Amino acid sequence: MPKNKKFSKRDVDKYIRLLEKQIIHLFKNESGGHDIYHLKRVLGLALILQKKEGGDILVIAISAFLHDIHRIISNKNKKYCSPKESLSVIYKILKKVNFPNEIIPKVLHCIEYHEEYSFTKRGKTVSDIETLILQDADNLDAIGAMGIGRVFSYCGAHNIPMWDPHVPLKRDFKEHIHDAPALNHIYAKLLLLKDNMNTRTAKELAKDRHDYVDNFLKRFLKEWRGVL
Repeated sequence: MPKNKKFSKRDVDKYIRLLEKQIIHLFKNESGGHDIYHLKRVLGLALILQKKEGGDILVIAISAFLHDIHRIISNKNKKYCSPKESLSVIYKILKKVNFPNEIIPKVLHCIEYHEEYSFTKRGKTVSDIETLILQDADNLDAIGAMGIGRVFSYCGAHNIPMWDPHVPLKRDFKEHIHDAPALNHIYAKLLLLKDNMNTRTAKELAKDRHDYVDNFLKRFLKEWRGVL
Protein backbone atom coordinates (compact mmCIF):
# COMPACT_ATOMS: atom_id res chain seq x y z
CA MET A 1 0.00 0.00 0.00
CA PRO A 2 1.43 3.46 -0.90
CA LYS A 3 3.05 5.32 1.98
CA ASN A 4 1.02 8.49 1.54
CA LYS A 5 -2.32 6.91 0.69
CA LYS A 6 -5.26 9.07 1.71
CA PHE A 7 -7.85 6.97 3.49
CA SER A 8 -11.59 7.44 3.15
CA LYS A 9 -14.83 6.70 5.00
CA ARG A 10 -15.02 3.51 2.95
CA ASP A 11 -11.74 2.36 4.49
CA VAL A 12 -13.10 3.24 7.93
CA ASP A 13 -16.23 1.16 7.40
CA LYS A 14 -14.20 -1.77 6.12
CA TYR A 15 -11.85 -1.93 9.12
CA ILE A 16 -14.56 -1.23 11.69
CA ARG A 17 -16.50 -4.25 10.39
CA LEU A 18 -13.40 -6.43 10.60
CA LEU A 19 -12.40 -5.15 14.03
CA GLU A 20 -15.85 -5.50 15.54
CA LYS A 21 -15.72 -9.22 14.80
CA GLN A 22 -12.41 -9.37 16.67
CA ILE A 23 -13.41 -7.46 19.80
CA ILE A 24 -17.16 -7.73 20.32
CA HIS A 25 -16.82 -10.82 22.52
CA LEU A 26 -14.35 -8.96 24.76
CA PHE A 27 -16.99 -6.36 25.64
CA LYS A 28 -19.89 -8.80 25.99
CA ASN A 29 -19.98 -8.70 29.80
CA GLU A 30 -18.82 -5.12 30.29
CA SER A 31 -21.38 -3.32 32.45
CA GLY A 32 -19.42 -0.36 33.76
CA GLY A 33 -20.09 2.16 31.02
CA HIS A 34 -17.29 1.11 28.68
CA ASP A 35 -19.19 -1.35 26.50
CA ILE A 36 -19.24 -1.79 22.72
CA TYR A 37 -21.93 0.90 22.42
CA HIS A 38 -19.64 3.39 24.12
CA LEU A 39 -16.99 2.57 21.53
CA LYS A 40 -19.50 3.12 18.71
CA ARG A 41 -20.68 6.43 20.16
CA VAL A 42 -17.10 7.67 20.56
CA LEU A 43 -16.42 6.57 16.99
CA GLY A 44 -19.44 8.54 15.75
CA LEU A 45 -18.43 11.63 17.70
CA ALA A 46 -14.83 11.34 16.50
CA LEU A 47 -15.97 11.28 12.88
CA ILE A 48 -18.12 14.38 13.43
CA LEU A 49 -15.11 16.18 14.89
CA GLN A 50 -12.78 14.96 12.15
CA LYS A 51 -15.09 16.31 9.46
CA LYS A 52 -14.87 19.77 11.00
CA GLU A 53 -11.34 19.76 12.40
CA GLY A 54 -9.36 17.58 9.99
CA GLY A 55 -6.83 14.89 10.78
CA ASP A 56 -6.35 11.37 9.43
CA ILE A 57 -9.84 9.86 9.33
CA LEU A 58 -8.67 6.26 9.60
CA VAL A 59 -6.31 6.90 12.52
CA ILE A 60 -9.02 8.81 14.37
CA ALA A 61 -11.76 6.25 13.70
CA ILE A 62 -9.77 3.15 14.60
CA SER A 63 -8.21 4.63 17.71
CA ALA A 64 -11.70 5.67 18.83
CA PHE A 65 -13.04 2.17 18.31
CA LEU A 66 -10.18 0.46 20.16
CA HIS A 67 -9.39 3.02 22.85
CA ASP A 68 -10.89 1.09 25.79
CA ILE A 69 -9.25 -2.31 25.37
CA HIS A 70 -7.31 -1.50 28.55
CA ARG A 71 -10.60 -1.50 30.47
CA ILE A 72 -11.25 -5.10 29.47
CA ILE A 73 -7.72 -6.11 30.49
CA SER A 74 -8.25 -4.36 33.83
CA ASN A 75 -11.50 -6.25 34.43
CA LYS A 76 -9.90 -9.56 33.51
CA ASN A 77 -6.82 -9.12 35.70
CA LYS A 78 -8.69 -7.39 38.56
CA LYS A 79 -6.16 -4.56 38.58
CA TYR A 80 -5.72 -1.32 36.65
CA CYS A 81 -4.21 -1.53 33.17
CA SER A 82 -3.16 1.75 31.60
CA PRO A 83 -3.82 2.53 27.92
CA LYS A 84 -0.07 2.19 27.30
CA GLU A 85 -0.05 -1.33 28.75
CA SER A 86 -2.79 -2.37 26.30
CA LEU A 87 -0.88 -1.39 23.16
CA SER A 88 0.66 -4.80 22.53
CA VAL A 89 -2.80 -6.40 22.59
CA ILE A 90 -4.17 -3.73 20.23
CA TYR A 91 -1.21 -4.20 17.89
CA LYS A 92 -2.02 -7.91 17.57
CA ILE A 93 -5.69 -7.15 16.88
CA LEU A 94 -4.75 -4.70 14.13
CA LYS A 95 -2.37 -7.18 12.53
CA LYS A 96 -5.14 -9.80 12.44
CA VAL A 97 -7.22 -7.60 10.13
CA ASN A 98 -4.23 -6.59 7.97
CA PHE A 99 -4.46 -2.99 9.06
CA PRO A 100 -2.04 -0.67 7.17
CA ASN A 101 1.35 -0.99 8.87
CA GLU A 102 2.36 2.59 8.22
CA ILE A 103 -0.33 4.09 10.44
CA ILE A 104 -0.41 1.54 13.26
CA PRO A 105 2.05 3.66 15.30
CA LYS A 106 -0.28 6.66 14.97
CA VAL A 107 -3.27 4.66 16.19
CA LEU A 108 -1.27 3.34 19.16
CA HIS A 109 -0.06 6.85 19.96
CA CYS A 110 -3.63 8.19 20.10
CA ILE A 111 -4.75 5.40 22.38
CA GLU A 112 -1.75 5.73 24.69
CA TYR A 113 -2.43 9.42 25.35
CA HIS A 114 -6.23 9.58 25.13
CA GLU A 115 -6.75 9.84 28.90
CA GLU A 116 -4.83 13.07 29.45
CA TYR A 117 -6.69 15.89 31.20
CA SER A 118 -5.81 19.54 31.67
CA PHE A 119 -6.98 19.40 35.30
CA THR A 120 -4.52 16.73 36.45
CA LYS A 121 -0.99 17.28 37.73
CA ARG A 122 0.51 15.88 34.53
CA GLY A 123 -1.76 17.89 32.26
CA LYS A 124 -1.73 17.37 28.50
CA THR A 125 1.50 16.46 26.74
CA VAL A 126 0.40 15.88 23.13
CA SER A 127 -0.76 18.25 20.42
CA ASP A 128 -1.46 16.14 17.31
CA ILE A 129 -5.00 16.64 16.03
CA GLU A 130 -5.80 12.91 15.95
CA THR A 131 -5.16 12.42 19.67
CA LEU A 132 -6.88 15.67 20.58
CA ILE A 133 -9.99 14.58 18.67
CA LEU A 134 -9.99 11.17 20.37
CA GLN A 135 -9.74 12.89 23.77
CA ASP A 136 -12.63 15.18 22.86
CA ALA A 137 -14.86 12.41 21.50
CA ASP A 138 -14.30 10.22 24.56
CA ASN A 139 -14.98 13.13 26.91
CA LEU A 140 -18.11 14.22 25.07
CA ASP A 141 -19.58 10.77 25.71
CA ALA A 142 -18.71 11.25 29.39
CA ILE A 143 -21.04 14.24 29.82
CA GLY A 144 -24.69 14.94 29.09
CA ALA A 145 -27.40 12.35 29.67
CA MET A 146 -25.13 9.59 28.41
CA GLY A 147 -22.35 10.52 30.79
CA ILE A 148 -24.68 10.54 33.77
CA GLY A 149 -26.10 7.16 32.76
CA ARG A 150 -22.61 5.70 32.43
CA VAL A 151 -21.56 6.91 35.90
CA PHE A 152 -24.56 5.26 37.53
CA SER A 153 -24.01 2.12 35.47
CA TYR A 154 -20.38 1.95 36.63
CA CYS A 155 -21.29 2.56 40.27
CA GLY A 156 -24.05 -0.04 40.16
CA ALA A 157 -21.68 -2.62 38.66
CA HIS A 158 -19.08 -1.94 41.38
CA ASN A 159 -21.50 -1.67 44.33
CA ILE A 160 -20.77 2.05 44.79
CA PRO A 161 -23.63 4.17 46.23
CA MET A 162 -25.39 6.99 44.35
CA TRP A 163 -24.37 9.43 47.05
CA ASP A 164 -23.22 9.60 50.64
CA PRO A 165 -24.22 12.97 52.12
CA HIS A 166 -21.30 12.69 54.52
CA VAL A 167 -18.86 12.84 51.60
CA PRO A 168 -18.48 16.52 50.62
CA LEU A 169 -19.08 17.47 46.99
CA LYS A 170 -15.86 19.04 45.70
CA ARG A 171 -14.95 20.17 42.21
CA ASP A 172 -11.51 18.69 42.77
CA PHE A 173 -10.50 15.78 40.55
CA LYS A 174 -8.41 13.03 42.14
CA GLU A 175 -7.09 9.88 40.51
CA HIS A 176 -9.16 7.72 42.88
CA ILE A 177 -12.43 9.49 41.99
CA HIS A 178 -13.70 6.25 40.37
CA ASP A 179 -14.18 4.83 43.87
CA ALA A 180 -16.33 7.78 44.97
CA PRO A 181 -20.15 7.82 45.04
CA ALA A 182 -21.81 8.58 41.70
CA LEU A 183 -22.73 12.16 42.58
CA ASN A 184 -19.20 12.95 43.72
CA HIS A 185 -17.77 11.55 40.50
CA ILE A 186 -20.16 13.68 38.44
CA TYR A 187 -19.35 16.78 40.46
CA ALA A 188 -15.57 16.25 40.59
CA LYS A 189 -14.98 15.17 36.99
CA LEU A 190 -17.91 15.59 34.61
CA LEU A 191 -18.32 19.28 35.42
CA LEU A 192 -14.66 19.85 34.50
CA LEU A 193 -14.83 18.27 31.05
CA LYS A 194 -16.40 21.21 29.19
CA ASP A 195 -13.31 23.35 29.79
CA ASN A 196 -11.04 20.38 29.02
CA MET A 197 -12.11 20.16 25.34
CA ASN A 198 -9.42 20.74 22.74
CA THR A 199 -11.18 21.56 19.47
CA ARG A 200 -13.61 24.35 18.68
CA THR A 201 -16.26 21.88 17.52
CA ALA A 202 -16.03 19.85 20.73
CA LYS A 203 -16.24 22.99 22.84
CA GLU A 204 -19.48 23.93 21.08
CA LEU A 205 -20.96 20.44 21.49
CA ALA A 206 -19.93 20.32 25.15
CA LYS A 207 -21.93 23.39 26.20
CA ASP A 208 -25.36 21.77 26.01
CA ARG A 209 -24.15 18.52 27.56
CA HIS A 210 -22.49 20.40 30.42
CA ASP A 211 -25.67 22.37 31.13
CA TYR A 212 -27.64 19.12 31.25
CA VAL A 213 -25.24 17.69 33.87
CA ASP A 214 -25.37 20.92 35.90
CA ASN A 215 -29.17 20.94 35.89
CA PHE A 216 -29.29 17.25 36.78
CA LEU A 217 -27.14 17.81 39.85
CA LYS A 218 -29.38 20.62 41.07
CA ARG A 219 -32.49 18.50 40.54
CA PHE A 220 -30.93 15.43 42.20
CA LEU A 221 -30.04 17.37 45.33
CA LYS A 222 -33.50 18.93 45.54
CA GLU A 223 -35.21 15.55 45.28
CA TRP A 224 -32.75 13.99 47.74
CA ARG A 225 -33.62 16.64 50.29
CA GLY A 226 -37.33 16.20 49.66
CA VAL A 227 -37.80 19.71 48.27
CA LEU A 228 -39.82 18.55 45.23
